[in-house]
Amino acid sequence: MTAHAMNHFTILAEDLRRTCDFYRDLLGLTEGYRPDMGFPGAWLYAGETAVLHVVSKRPLPAQRAGVLDHMAFSASGLAETVMKLKQRGIQYRLDRQVETGTWQLFLHDPNGAKVELDFPAAEPEPA
Repeated sequence: MTAHAMNHFTILAEDLRRTCDFYRDLLGLTEGYRPDMGFPGAWLYAGETAVLHVVSKRPLPAQRAGVLDHMAFSASGLAETVMKLKQRGIQYRLDRQVETGTWQLFLHDPNGAKVELDFPAAEPEPA
């Protein structure tokens, strides 16, 4: 057996609604079908794929990052995203890959998970 694609990430959330709102409002993910798992949570979709599973009502580790450094999403709309982050007072770091020119925007979700958003090199630098 060989893995052929990433299926999903699972994060723990202190506040389920705040976490789902963050990923919906900033990344455009949508909350969709989640089977009864016997504990509270949500599945967030990119198109037809549930790429992010959110679990609540479990203790969060003291060291939030753990061994997983970050999760990354392909994205579009760099200027709009930066504007939303500024409006919400969310700190971020914007880098550009030297070789490819891809824009890499790093931020943390409400639970401390590091998120990377990769934008096409053709997108203009935000004001």
